[in-house]
Amino acid sequence: MTDTPVPASGPRRRGLRVLWWILGAVAAVVVLAIAGIVIWSQAGVYQAEQGPLDDVLADPAIEITDTPAGIVLAPAGASSDVGLVYIPGAKVDPRAYASKLSGAVESGMTVVITRPWLNLAFFDVRPLTTFTDLAPEVETWIVGGHSLGGVRACQLATDADALALFASYCSNDLGDSGLAVLGIAGSADGLSTPEKIAEARPLLPADAQMDVIEGAAHSSFGDYGPQAGDGTPTISDDEMRDALTSLLDGFAAPLG
Repeated sequence: MTDTPVPASGPRRRGLRVLWWILGAVAAVVVLAIAGIVIWSQAGVYQAEQGPLDDVLADPAIEITDTPAGIVLAPAGASSDVGLVYIPGAKVDPRAYASKLSGAVESGMTVVITRPWLNLAFFDVRPLTTFTDLAPEVETWIVGGHSLGGVRACQLATDADALALFASYCSNDLGDSGLAVLGIAGSADGLSTPEKIAEARPLLPADAQMDVIEGAAHSSFGDYGPQAGDGTPTISDDEMRDALTSLLDGFAAPLG
């Protein structure tokens, strides 16, 4: 005699329908949340100003290699002893930093400006080697970044030889790391103010080099126009580039 399957009872069927409805609703919320983050990350991105970018593109002393992972700026016809992996600030076009970093490249440093996932450094979980592998001839690496990019640089710092913070500070403790650290603030910065940077100073090694560029605002570290909440810069773009070049050259010299 063959047993006849007993159909699921009414309450059981209703329970299964409710479960599938809940799972479907959760999946829909997740999809909508991801779509919202993607849309938000692409909206309001600070674009690179064309003039400064064109100057770098036309500079015969700089060789540029553009890759999906990052933009490599290398001294033309020369090798680099020291390289800098530079992580952009939130929703800032990576190309916006090329001009301000070009002086250091002309001095002999290779710079890799990363392309963060979704234009936000804290979404980018790739290791430092993703970017250092773009310039395999460089043996000594500084990792650094602007604003939120600097916060992410701090998280990668123990895989590098040194750390450079541009209008930024750490959220993780590197006090006992033994790393060489350069911190650069702007006196007119309305976002990463010198006061905020000073408050986070205990998270860095005791011998960290901390400098303030007079007249520099948050947006002075790149070329992407004014930024909401920022101060008003009183330093010219050329003066800012020269100041950054001088600080980076002096910091890198003992590392090479």
